[in-house]
Amino acid sequence: MIKKNRTTFACLLILLFGCALFYTGTDGFRAFTAETARVNQLIEDKPAFPDVTFEDSEGRTYPISEFHDKYVFITFLYTSCTTVCPKLEMNMAQVYEQVPQEYFGKDIVFLSISFDPTRDDPATLRKYRTYFGADGETWRMARISNETELKALLDEFGVIVIPDGRGNFAHNSAFYLVDPNGSLIDVMDYREIDQAATKVIRILDNEKGE
Repeated sequence: MIKKNRTTFACLLILLFGCALFYTGTDGFRAFTAETARVNQLIEDKPAFPDVTFEDSEGRTYPISEFHDKYVFITFLYTSCTTVCPKLEMNMAQVYEQVPQEYFGKDIVFLSISFDPTRDDPATLRKYRTYFGADGETWRMARISNETELKALLDEFGVIVIPDGRGNFAHNSAFYLVDPNGSLIDVMDYREIDQAATKVIRILDNEKGE
């Protein structure tokens, strides 16, 4: 009986220690992976969109202040990608289709940003956007030609881009939402289309009701 009790106590002790270690390592059970913990930190920090200059699919250039007073729903991609990027943009298109038209132009803009500016020139972006129904206005595709500016944005928003030396990139993918003041307020799973659309619509509806 004593031996059995000791064994039970030892098991409980190991379990409690494991739970404590898990709690500490996952940022209080909020994060189950390093990626989730990183995203949680981004949402908590709410980093500001750095000062960058875009060149879009129509060849227009403008600063981030172009979108002042609007929410910006963002993806990061490169058009030569044959794996996750097409799926990312198709899912973005589904979110775009669910947002009421009344909000476009005035309250929100969709923006796909290429991190491969050398190859993704305006002509390439213009062709690419047609595959997903992006109109070039309420949903724009653009590049940031200045490498320093591009790196600053990727670093600030925790976008990991690793070139493989053969023209491709390993990268993480998500939906990013920037508020009208230029701060990142959410990072959403790009696979959860309806959840992302519902969240965006709720935010826009709340803004309209104020």
